Amino acid sequence: MKKEKPKMSAGYRKKTLRRNLESYSFLLPNLILFVLCSIYPVIWTLKYVFYQYGGIGTADPKWVGLDNLIRVFRDEVYWQSVVNTFVYGFGKVLIIIPLAFFLALLLNKQTKFNGIAQSMVFLPTIMSSAVMGLVFYLLFNAYNGEINQYLMQMGIIDTPINWLGKDHAMTTLIITAIWGGVGNYMVYFIAGLQQVAKDALESAKIDGAGPIQSLWYVTIPMMGPILKIILMLSITSAFNDITNVMVLTEGGPNNATMVMALYGYKYFFPVSASSSVIPQYGYGAAVSVVSAAIAGLVTIIYLRLSKKLDDIY
Repeated sequence: MKKEKPKMSAGYRKKTLRRNLESYSFLLPNLILFVLCSIYPVIWTLKYVFYQYGGIGTADPKWVGLDNLIRVFRDEVYWQSVVNTFVYGFGKVLIIIPLAFFLALLLNKQTKFNGIAQSMVFLPTIMSSAVMGLVFYLLFNAYNGEINQYLMQMGIIDTPINWLGKDHAMTTLIITAIWGGVGNYMVYFIAGLQQVAKDALESAKIDGAGPIQSLWYVTIPMMGPILKIILMLSITSAFNDITNVMVLTEGGPNNATMVMALYGYKYFFPVSASSSVIPQYGYGAAVSVVSAAIAGLVTIIYLRLSKKLDDIY
């Protein structure tokens, strides 16, 4: 025989309902903001992929079907921006992650000097990206930039280097991104290092393991979960980084530093008054959707690879 469920009294039901309403009332403001700032823009973007529209004050949206998507796949400049995004993203990740981990190892111990050093390394992270881009623009300016002046005074170069020209602009962008973000990842690594079990390190030392062996066989494996999160954050941020590129190069010269996010953005908001691109919301939405699909594909591949590594180790 089935046992009958105990009946709840009316007072208990009212108390439970009141408690639930109080909980939902705290969640409601965040839910409203999430819908307005995240869900609605996505729906709006997906809608205008199939329309030709120039924004408020222009002709009404015109249905064009898949024309915008077809145009994206035929757009050579867009696919150049995809290649530039991968070069920028992986160039940044391959340098900033080892550098941040090295700094975390150096500054992990809680001393007064390490505290000051950590603050100095972390300081660029809280600086505005626009301000940081402007500072680096002044530093790497080809004509009167501080970098060229110092190199010429030391006799390393004879003529100024055009750091924002086609040959060096991407390197300059990567350097700027590393300087602005390494402190953030360093803090993540320090948090991970402080969670490594001291007993495991002491056991490895007793067994005769040196500092390098302890690092490779104990510390890094035990930091696996946080390392996966750091790598994910660094990859996704590289795909969305737009401010440095906009301030330093605006995607130039000749689209040599144009990235996916900026290419889609400029069809909504031309990046400068001299830009020849007029607002094309439909095409900008199509570019954004394809770019999001590429970023999502990269994320899925990374998650699959990280899961396989977990299964191996």
